[in-house]
Amino acid sequence: MEIDAKKLLEQAAAAAKNAYAPYSGFAVGAALLAESGKVFTGCNVENSSFSPSVCAERTAVVKAVSEGERHFKAIAVVGRQNPCFPCGVCRQVLAEFCDKDFCIYVYDGGEPKLFTLGELLPHAFFIAKTGN
Repeated sequence: MEIDAKKLLEQAAAAAKNAYAPYSGFAVGAALLAESGKVFTGCNVENSSFSPSVCAERTAVVKAVSEGERHFKAIAVVGRQNPCFPCGVCRQVLAEFCDKDFCIYVYDGGEPKLFTLGELLPHAFFIAKTGN
C-alpha cells in the first residue's frame, strides 16, 4: 500500500479543527494509517490541570487500538505552527506499536516532510512484548 502523505496531512489538519485547546491555543491534529488501510484521526484535548491532557497522536493510537488495530504504517501531524512533531510521550507510545522505520509526516514549508520514528526517538524504551 502506497502512502499518500498529502492526503494524510489533510486528514490531520481536518482533525485539528476539533481540538480542545483553551489553555495553550495550540490545536493539533493527527491521522494514523493502519496497515489495514483504515485511518484513525485524533486531536489534542486539554484539561485545566494539564496532566490529564491528551495529545492528538495518542488520541489516534488509542482509538485505533480500542478498535482492534495493532499495526501501523504512518502518521501525519499538523499543528498551529509547522513543522509540528510528536512530543516525547507520543513518540514512546508510537514505539509501543511501530518499528524504527515507521513513517511520520509533517508539513515543512507547506510541503510534506518524512521522518522515521527511529530518527525522532533513537533510544526508545522497549520491554519484552507478551504477545497481546
